[in-house]
Amino acid sequence: MLENSTILITGGTGSFGNTFVPMTLEKYNPKKLIIYSRDEMKQWDMAKMFHDDDRVRFFIGDVRDRERLYRALDGVDYVVHAAATKIVPTAEYNPFECVKTNVNGAMNLVDACIDKGVKRCVALSTDKASSPVNLYGATKLCSDKLFIAGNSYAGSKNTRFSIVRYGNVMGSRGSVIPLFLEQAKKGEITITDDRMTRFMISLEQGVELVFHAFEDMEGGEIYVKKIPSMKLPDIANAVSVYSKQKIIGIRPGEKLHEQMIGLEDAPFTYEYDEHFKILPQIHEWSIDPHRIKDGKQVSSDFSYTSDNNPDWMSIEELQQWIEKNKEKIGSI
Repeated sequence: MLENSTILITGGTGSFGNTFVPMTLEKYNPKKLIIYSRDEMKQWDMAKMFHDDDRVRFFIGDVRDRERLYRALDGVDYVVHAAATKIVPTAEYNPFECVKTNVNGAMNLVDACIDKGVKRCVALSTDKASSPVNLYGATKLCSDKLFIAGNSYAGSKNTRFSIVRYGNVMGSRGSVIPLFLEQAKKGEITITDDRMTRFMISLEQGVELVFHAFEDMEGGEIYVKKIPSMKLPDIANAVSVYSKQKIIGIRPGEKLHEQMIGLEDAPFTYEYDEHFKILPQIHEWSIDPHRIKDGKQVSSDFSYTSDNNPDWMSIEELQQWIEKNKEKIGSI
């Protein structure tokens, strides 16, 4: 589907974009892959990595800027929406800025995709959008709803929108593994709560989920990858068994356990071999056989959280992953 097409990724200089771009170039050989973001220095650094590949283009712009999005989307076939204000404490202390990017930016992108004739758009979501307790999660829930509604908002146009949702990305900038690695150098790792659990997914798995969404989507689906969990103290032990662990308490807006599918979503959720799919509640799309395909509806009391997960990553497995990926942890 993405073969010989023009693809644009918002927020494309972030952790996800730095993995999505090379994987897409290799797997699909697109005609053009446009990185749309507002940070010129990150674009400058990324451009040096792809200086000899004329398929990769760079476009300075902000999803808050409606007119700029319209210009950037001219001739674009597919969009991946990765731009977001996503650091939980940052969002708590700068709520208006978070809303401008995550909510207003989503509205701008929905309008621009429809008006410019984009075929399909996949937006990245987060576990924090499921039963949100912080502003970041609330804005991403709102964003998810906007992209779902965009499928009916498109009217007679063929533009379709879907969402992928996943939790903690292993080794990405600002995540717990590079933080623990840095702290281990001083012999002490800070743990917010020793009961805390987190989902574990690699950037490559996140990209593959986006590829699957493009191939499978009818519009309005939320795709949730089946991934393992870990307890926070076990993550710290995988990083350094010799470092002291200091309990510092949960930060403002932080959950004890991650949730990607809540009880309220169970009546609209279907299970597949490697993922779940939450179908829209509007327009009876949740009972549409074209969206359900070969999925099996989950039980009425189903939820998918990092503490009730049947799949757990061991300390040894994470140590092997860290050793294999140590050169890029925290760098993208």
